[in-house]
Amino acid sequence: MAYDKFQVLTSTAYPLPTENVDTDQIIPARFLKATERVDFDVNFFRDWRYNQDGTPKADFPLNKEIYAGSKILVGGRNFGSGSSREHAAWSVYDFGLRCVISSAFADIFKNNCLNVGVLPVQVSAAFADTLFAAIMADPKTVITVDLPNQKVTLVATGASESFVINTYKKDNMLNGFDDIDYLKNIENEITAFAKTRPF
Repeated sequence: MAYDKFQVLTSTAYPLPTENVDTDQIIPARFLKATERVDFDVNFFRDWRYNQDGTPKADFPLNKEIYAGSKILVGGRNFGSGSSREHAAWSVYDFGLRCVISSAFADIFKNNCLNVGVLPVQVSAAFADTLFAAIMADPKTVITVDLPNQKVTLVATGASESFVINTYKKDNMLNGFDDIDYLKNIENEITAFAKTRPF
C-alpha cells in the first residue's frame, strides 16, 4: 500500500514519557480480529484514552486539545515492546502520526512502522529529555524532522541531533513506497534481468 511521501516534517508533538509502552497498549488485542483496516485510529491507545463508559480521559496527552493535530509523538524509552502485531503501526499511522521519536524502540515495532509510512526516530536519552522538557514548558513547541538529512531539530532553540536509518527504508519513505511498491517501481529492471537468465 502506497502512503504519503516523507521528506521534511515540521509539527508540534504529543508527549508520552511513559517507558516500556507495549503494543497491547498501543492497540489492545481485542481489536485485532478485524478483517479490514478500519477504526484503528479510534482504538489507538484505547484503554489509556477512554474510561470504561467510553468517555475520554481528559488527562491523557492524546486527548488534550493543546496537542491536537500534532503529527509527531515523543515517547518514552523502549517504545513498542511486546508482541509483533503490525496493527500497532497501523494505528499510529491511522491516528494521523507520521513520526515517533524515542530513545529506544523495540526492533519489530520499528520495522513495522517503516513498512507503513511512520518514521521511527531514535535519539539519545539526553535529547529525548530535552524534547520532553520543551513540550512540557510550551505545548506549541515545534519540532522538525528532516529525513533527507537525517536530523531532528527543536525549532525554538536550534538544538538538533542526527539519527540513523537503513538506506533502503529511507528511500522507500522518501518515495512513499512499501516493499511491494518498490518492486513494482523496478518492474522493468526485474523483467530485463529475468531475460538474461537461462531458465
